[in-house]
Amino acid sequence: MIGRARTRRKINGRTTRWVRRFRAVGSALGHWWRRSLQLRVVVSTMALSLVVILALGFALTNQLTARMLEAKLGAAVQQLDSARLTVQRELAGAGDTTSRQGRINSARSALNWQVDNDQNTGGAGLWTPVLIATDSEATQGLITSGAVEQIPDSLRDYVRQGQVSYVYSTVPASENSVVSALIMGTPTASDIPGLELYLIFPLESEARSLSLMRGTVLTGSAVLLVLLTAISLLVARQVVIPVRSAARIAARFAEGRLKERMPVRGEDDMARLAMSFNEMAESLSRQITQLEEFGNLQKRFTSDVSHELRTPLTTVRMAADVIYDSRDELDPMLERSAELMMRELDRFESLLADLLEISRHDAGVAELSAEQIDVRSCVHAALSTVQRLATDASVPLIVDIPDEPIIAEVDPRRVERVVRNLLANAIDHSEGNPVLLRMRADNDTLAVIVRDWGVGLKAGEEKLVFNRFWRSDPSRVRRSGGTGLGLAISVEDARLHNGRLDAWGERGYGSVFRLALPLSRGRRVTTSPLPLKPDPEDMDMPVIAPAAERSTKSEVEIMLDPMESAAVFTPDDVADTRSGRDSEDAGWHAK
Repeated sequence: MIGRARTRRKINGRTTRWVRRFRAVGSALGHWWRRSLQLRVVVSTMALSLVVILALGFALTNQLTARMLEAKLGAAVQQLDSARLTVQRELAGAGDTTSRQGRINSARSALNWQVDNDQNTGGAGLWTPVLIATDSEATQGLITSGAVEQIPDSLRDYVRQGQVSYVYSTVPASENSVVSALIMGTPTASDIPGLELYLIFPLESEARSLSLMRGTVLTGSAVLLVLLTAISLLVARQVVIPVRSAARIAARFAEGRLKERMPVRGEDDMARLAMSFNEMAESLSRQITQLEEFGNLQKRFTSDVSHELRTPLTTVRMAADVIYDSRDELDPMLERSAELMMRELDRFESLLADLLEISRHDAGVAELSAEQIDVRSCVHAALSTVQRLATDASVPLIVDIPDEPIIAEVDPRRVERVVRNLLANAIDHSEGNPVLLRMRADNDTLAVIVRDWGVGLKAGEEKLVFNRFWRSDPSRVRRSGGTGLGLAISVEDARLHNGRLDAWGERGYGSVFRLALPLSRGRRVTTSPLPLKPDPEDMDMPVIAPAAERSTKSEVEIMLDPMESAAVFTPDDVADTRSGRDSEDAGWHAK
């Protein structure tokens, strides 16, 4: 039993290896077939040519075979008539004293002498005579002369009925071989009752001719197939080479080498294709150059205007501060105007700072001031900044941050700005529903997700949200007074860290933004400890537990202003809406 099991395992192992090799070869051939137009053209031409050649060869062989057999049959009929006359003359000239067997043998000898001397054979070739007569005194009731066993009974039935008939059969050629033959039979008029004459025409010469013809057809077909393959290869090459050249030049053009052009040779279709391609490339090159110049001009204008506005804005800010500090001495209308002016100045300063920051990223001069810190402090700072905004909008903040420090080499100012922008964006679009902030880290990457259960995103908008000044609904009022550049700057800050900022959203289920950063500077993000898309079980909006059931204040709440901490909740304050599961199973705690 053990030996059988080992043998079976060896067989299975060898079979598995062969199956893998065949799959690898099949995969390589399939890949080659999909990528090579020339291969498909040549193989298709070979296959179609092979089908046509086989059909023509089969039809030609059948036609030649039919013509040869028809000629053979016509000559055999003439030979049969001549042999019948010979037999009749031989029997009529024999004496009555000779026995019937002797007379029949004499008639057959005359026929054999005719064959040996090649007289009147015409195109029928060599043949063998057989004579059969009825004799009640014979042992079997028949008198025969020749190879009677080679005559089929079916043919004798027709001849006995007075018909001249023929049949194709096989006769022995040697001890171990047979040959096809045409056997013809006819009744013969004589004083011997029931005399039958049969001539056996071997088809050896015809078989050799057909074999030679088939060999010639096969050889010609093979040569023709090779020639057609070579012709198709050359024709396909004439078409494929310009196409490949166009593909290579298009790839170089896409890489930014705008001076690449196709060579134009002749005046055929390929030359016209090359001319059209070159005209298209020239047009695209001009447009790309114009767009680059316009983009550079726009960036330079934004940077210059932003820098030039700083001086007058500083003066206006100083004057506004003086007016704002003295607002209690002004009448209520002027006091309200001073407050509105300060609010708009704050927004203007924020917009100006964002414009300067985005211009630095565009110019490629943004620098990363990285240091080893506990990234939780950046999140805490961002929370404290948006706390008043969440309180004014009555939006609960659910904070899920690990108790252990998360040390990473990051730029704290940029990380805080990214988290702050994500939180402000979530509060703006939460429709008063809770906003979740969760933070996790593994051995290589830290991730922060900010989720809201508000409006959500349509299909395709997860990429558009990071465009500058893009708004899903232009009629929506920003509670945070955002500039429209926050998410665009956040993406650039994430890229500056070699990290990623991704978005997910669905109408009716809110949206999720995930910031993933490497723990060490210089590395890239390949995985994330937090998924971007929520599990189907976590799609429902959480419910905040009643005040009497809430847990004690978390570290985040202690760091915030005690008067404004009512909107910040820990995961333990979130009641699970799904029956039979607690908050830990709902996924609000660290996994």
